Amino acid sequence: MSAVLVWRSTSGLGGWAPLLCVLLGSLVALLAPMVGVEERCCSALRGLALLRCQLWGGSQQPPAAQTTGLTVPFTGLDLLPQRAKPSKEMMLEARAALQQAQEMKKVGKREKAHKLLVHALSLNPDFVDALTELGTILEEEKDVVQADHLYTKALAISPSNERALVSRDRTLPLVEEIDQRHFSIIDSKVQRLMSIPKGNSALRRVMEETYYHHIYHTVAIEGNTLTLSEIRHIIETRYAVPGKSLQEQNEAIGVDSAMKYINTTLLSRTGEITVNDILEIHRRVLGYVDPVEGGRLRTTQVFVGNHIPPHPRDLQRHMQELVQWLNSDEALQLHPVEYAALAHYKLVYVHPFIDGNGRTSRLLMNLVLMQARYPPITIRKEQRAEYYAALDTANEGDVRPFIRFIAKCTEITLDTLLISTAEHAVGLPGAAQHQSCSDCQQTIPVRN
Repeated sequence: MSAVLVWRSTSGLGGWAPLLCVLLGSLVALLAPMVGVEERCCSALRGLALLRCQLWGGSQQPPAAQTTGLTVPFTGLDLLPQRAKPSKEMMLEARAALQQAQEMKKVGKREKAHKLLVHALSLNPDFVDALTELGTILEEEKDVVQADHLYTKALAISPSNERALVSRDRTLPLVEEIDQRHFSIIDSKVQRLMSIPKGNSALRRVMEETYYHHIYHTVAIEGNTLTLSEIRHIIETRYAVPGKSLQEQNEAIGVDSAMKYINTTLLSRTGEITVNDILEIHRRVLGYVDPVEGGRLRTTQVFVGNHIPPHPRDLQRHMQELVQWLNSDEALQLHPVEYAALAHYKLVYVHPFIDGNGRTSRLLMNLVLMQARYPPITIRKEQRAEYYAALDTANEGDVRPFIRFIAKCTEITLDTLLISTAEHAVGLPGAAQHQSCSDCQQTIPVRN
């Protein structure tokens, strides 16, 4: 059964139909950033645009789009509002707060200095001198990781700032050592997991549960309301759950299809990752919801919060550069977690598709991890805000917090697998609440 939304006759609306559709489309576009609507919202917006076209006599685009060039705003990767440029008064107040903080620091009132610097940066987040001064205080308080982040942010704004350069030269080796220690801990847990015999019944059971957990969380991050038990039912039976959106159910089918493609085709193949591999993953991710756009590079300019991805005419070049990097000695010599995190970030930065960029990027990340004999990781829906914040920080010039976030997710996944395969374990922690699907007795087919 095709998951197609059919609009009933609008003849009863008469001449009001186009106006109502315009108003509805405008309302959705206005409210989307406020409520944190994910990339799925774009499908709805395109549907409204198509409906408006039909009501205007079958033209491919409404009149305004024909003359101005229609662009669809995205909110899928950056839930923060676009930052307004601080006023002259705010910048003056921020500078005064910096001067007061420096005076407080001289007389030993470090806590007061810290608060004043935070206030200065709330007024002017790109105030390089305040970033560097606060970094110095944090470094003296032994918070080297956060200090390094502030120095990096300062250099992203002012690459030649001498104080920030000197400070980051001091902190960078320290944070790299901290990160490598974390990678070593992860490696030891991977070795413990690999030492478990593949025929271990607990391991087989937990890997099956992990598969469904991954689908559940990767669509839930983007606003899908299906429960874990509903997703498992849909995947196993290919029958829909009554009362739930067919689009949401086809999103789960799409991720399942893409994961099976990775497992059965890409992982069993030797050779480089290609642009076509990424397109084939996306073709399956989006193929059950929007088969026209599945596996196809976008043809319109999009906006992701404060980030403006490359123009459509440049996408082919950016995708070629991405796969060149993926297959380069530089990338392959990185730690697998760092390599996977950067692969995810680079793809989502290019944002090559009209929809499904986050799901495809997470699948590419897991392909890289599994090629290195690491388990695929799950970014849980409860980590959504942290996930988007790390991506936002990477867009501002410091990708290390995002790498650390992926490292943390990797360790959580490993811990979950190790705990679940320990003696007397019965399954993934927290899975019990999703074990049954009480509404799945009466079903209708999902599109195959």
